Amino acid sequence: MAEGKSAIMMMMIIIIMAMAMVASAAQGTATFYTPPYVPSSCNGYQNDGVMIAAASDTIWNNKQACNKRYRVRCTGATNAGVPQPCRGGSVVVRVVDYCPKGCQGTIDLSQEAFAKIADPRAGKIKIEYNQ
Repeated sequence: MAEGKSAIMMMMIIIIMAMAMVASAAQGTATFYTPPYVPSSCNGYQNDGVMIAAASDTIWNNKQACNKRYRVRCTGATNAGVPQPCRGGSVVVRVVDYCPKGCQGTIDLSQEAFAKIADPRAGKIKIEYNQ
């Protein structure tokens, strides 16, 4: 009987933790940019791979976002062009660049990162993201 109660308690803890993680995700929009990805505002001519992003003013914080990792998940369309752009799942990217004023999204993902979570034909998607 005690084992059953322990299992139930453990399951409740897992559910509460999962809910807290979902609740802490910020919402915004994502666009994408294409190669070449260097130079970048954070790391100059260093090759940072392709799972990267440029942060808008919302995240940038005077370069404080440099090299921080964010988990990004597509939550829906922002236009009628691709009504269901999301592919499911999420992608983890590292911020290596700045998306200047006029940036069309909260975060500008590399083309490869965007394609993992959404159809690139959408151009811009709604997202949830957290560090």
